[in-house]
Formats: sequence, structure tokens, C-alpha cells
Amino acid sequence: MPPEANPSESDPQAAGLSDLEREIRAGREWTIADIIAQEGGSFLKGESPIPRPLQAEAEIRLFLDRHLSDTSGVLKSTLQTWVKTESPLSQHLDTPLQALYELLNAIVKQPSLLYEFVRQVDMRWGQLYDERPYFQQPGQPAHPHDEYTHESVHSTLSELLAILNAQL
Repeated sequence: MPPEANPSESDPQAAGLSDLEREIRAGREWTIADIIAQEGGSFLKGESPIPRPLQAEAEIRLFLDRHLSDTSGVLKSTLQTWVKTESPLSQHLDTPLQALYELLNAIVKQPSLLYEFVRQVDMRWGQLYDERPYFQQPGQPAHPHDEYTHESVHSTLSELLAILNAQL
């Protein structure tokens, strides 16, 4: 088909064609890569190529890195795991720190949740150091060498919650 000067004049269907479609119809040889490059250029216009859940997790991780002092890093990594699995992060993709706030608030206010969180922190600590962890039982005193007691974790998370509350 020979190229026409103005395809919309002779072909009523061509009136709505994009420049790319006009060039294709004009007889220029195109590869699939040319077409993808031409059309894909605006595919992510104004959007990040990083998915929103990953962006939200990164924002929380950055906040924890800045505001949570944890020498062994076990508390921080366990909290990051809980953010992915236990928090309402998917409901707060635009406000991920709100999801962190809700998770911390639940852990601090619910003793059974706190005990389970500390148990998981202790398990991770034991795996990291290849030692038997010290599991504190509710209402019992902590082992003198236990880095993560119910009281210490509660205190640390309460401080983090106060910092987070000031930022929200």
C-alpha cells in the first residue's frame, strides 16, 4: 500500500491513528523492539517502576534504621518481618508509617502479642549467634544474660512509638 499524504482524508478509520500507526501503515519497516520502545516510553510516565508495597517497606525500613537502636539488629529484623506479615501495610501503601504505628501499638498494648514477638526475637537471636536463646516466661524474671526481655522490648517499642507518633 503506497503511503498517502494525509491518511485521514482517504481512510476514515485512519483519522484516529497515532503517529506510530501512520508510520507503520506508510510502509516503514518496524521491528517489535521499535514498537515496544515507541509505545513503552510513556508506560511508566509519572510512576515509579518500584511496586508500591516495596516502596512502603523501604520507607518503614528507613524509619527503623534512623530511629531504632539495636546493637545486634535482631529486634529490627524481626520487626521488619512482622511489618511484612502481621501489619496492615497493604491498607496503608500511601502512609506506611501509619501501618507501623498500628503494629507497634498492638504489640505494646497486648501482652500476649508482646510475648510472642519477644519469643520470635529470642529465636532469631539464637539462630544468629548459634546459641540457645533465653526464653522469658510471662510473669517470670528474665535471665541475666537475656538481651531481649519483655520489659526491654516493651520499653524500646514504646520509645519508637512515641517518635513515630510525633512524626504522624
